Amino acid sequence: MTSVSALSYIHKTGLFGNYKNKSEDNLLKVSEIKNMLIVQIVQFKNSKVSIENIDIDGLKLKNEPLIVVNNNNTRILWNGPKNWLLVSSKKNLLNNILEVYKEADFAITDLSHSRAIIKIEGDNLKEVLKKGCPFNFNELKKNLSINSTFNGISFSVDMTQSNPDVARLLTLRSFGESLYHSITDASLEYGYKAL
Repeated sequence: MTSVSALSYIHKTGLFGNYKNKSEDNLLKVSEIKNMLIVQIVQFKNSKVSIENIDIDGLKLKNEPLIVVNNNNTRILWNGPKNWLLVSSKKNLLNNILEVYKEADFAITDLSHSRAIIKIEGDNLKEVLKKGCPFNFNELKKNLSINSTFNGISFSVDMTQSNPDVARLLTLRSFGESLYHSITDASLEYGYKAL
């Protein structure tokens, strides 16, 4: 069985919005990230296991608000106290996670097919996000993440790079199309290239 991406029917490539007389380097870039492993890791309240002694793909969980630990393939976002979201291009990592994080101490949930990921990059990225989200995006830097809403749609923002700004926006698959439309509508003013 093949998987159908969350945005396969609405994400079309091309130039949109206020792109005329602008270099493509100055346009926002919007794309969908597909075929990622997305796993929620929650440590039970009664667990006595120290997270400092466990790592996955060479990364240790950090129980610090907003912090993202990462390497070239995997990013682990702090999602709340003793709650993390792992996003990885290594699809086979799930078996390792299930071996390392024992069932008595952690709840492991594969969310890979229930999430949509929109990647947006460019100098006006934060201006776009400010249009629909109450968070102060001037404070959001590389390797930080937040959970909030954009025009009433729950989403997570994972800031993967600064200068130029690059972020991944994660939302429930069922909200994917609505978030995509909201983000691309907010991007029209600056012009964007859909990849």
